[in-house]
Amino acid sequence: MKGIVVLGSTGSVGVSTLDVIARYRDALRVVALTARSNDERLFEQCLEHRPDVAVLVDRGAALRLAERLDAAGLATRVLRGASALEDVVRLPETDIVMAAIVGAAGLLPTLAAARAGKRLLLANKEALVMSGNLLLEAVRASGAQLIPIDSEHNAIFQCLPLTAKAGERPPGLRRILLTASGGPFLSTPADKLRRVTPSEACAHPRWVMGRKISVDSATLMNKGLELIEACWLFGVKPDDVQVVVHPQSVVHSMVEYVDGSVLAQLGNPDMRTPISHALFWPQRSESGVEPLDIVGLGRLTFEAPDLQRFPCLLLAQRAAAAGGTLPAVLNAANEAAVQSFLDGRLNFTSIPVVIEGVLNCVAAAPVPDLETVLEADRAARQAAAQLISRLESATPDSVAGALA
Repeated sequence: MKGIVVLGSTGSVGVSTLDVIARYRDALRVVALTARSNDERLFEQCLEHRPDVAVLVDRGAALRLAERLDAAGLATRVLRGASALEDVVRLPETDIVMAAIVGAAGLLPTLAAARAGKRLLLANKEALVMSGNLLLEAVRASGAQLIPIDSEHNAIFQCLPLTAKAGERPPGLRRILLTASGGPFLSTPADKLRRVTPSEACAHPRWVMGRKISVDSATLMNKGLELIEACWLFGVKPDDVQVVVHPQSVVHSMVEYVDGSVLAQLGNPDMRTPISHALFWPQRSESGVEPLDIVGLGRLTFEAPDLQRFPCLLLAQRAAAAGGTLPAVLNAANEAAVQSFLDGRLNFTSIPVVIEGVLNCVAAAPVPDLETVLEADRAARQAAAQLISRLESATPDSVAGALA
């Protein structure tokens, strides 16, 4: 019986994780479930999975959950605050940690899980983007197992030898082909992108995801962050990773070896596949995913990304090449810009404008410790907030002036 903590259990990856866990109650036990403020869904999850602990970062939400659990007669303890996220991953009964908190908020508990030597199922790409060297150092020092959950990185992981180690380039690897769906605006003319709405940006044609990652997919920033993540996970350089647009989202990524072989992992676009793979690795278990009808698909297509219409990918490549704190700066600027777009403060095409402006004004530095990363994150968010305010008051024709 393995004990599991699900960080971000009310999000899409968390919900899919619990769906897989529910199929194996004789082998997997939920130790803790966590969320930021969604006490309604967390209460329902507690009723079904009976965790030892539930964590809510928001104080008011935690108080409401505690009252409802008490009234329902559940023994689940309720903890509140961000520090409690780190506490539950360190519990001795915790064997596996699903790190599914979106954004920089997931960095500290993910690092705590790595330092505690747990099997770390990494769905939070920002932990590697912001502080890849620190996370990998923690994994090596503690003996933790790091298994990626992003469908692309999990696909790459499945195409590597069983002896592959996190952060080390596998022998014989020539390059990684990182697939991208292209998002909802793959064929949208450039002159129409400025007027797209948040609801349109969140309407992904293949995947069911949260709002922030859906917008990242629409801008291709998600693929840029995944490129940086791939460099850390597999010990490769940015030039060794080629992004390929694959609208069908069936080939989740490919690995090319020096002998000319190309290995690919295929499957229906369902996060339960990588989740089940990581939970039971190196064995395989039923995930609930429908079998792939390869004949019914008919054809699979691939194309190069349009970097003029989707400059976020180019900005991510720039940050990956520079290294140091610049990926953390990129991530912070992107989070701020995407939230402003979702709030109706920015148009879609202003997202890369904000990111580029922040990259140009926040200097990169080496990453010797966590505080350096957090300081870069703070500086980037401050610069982004100032730029967003200036862009809000700018006319469409004066965006360049707002950057001056």
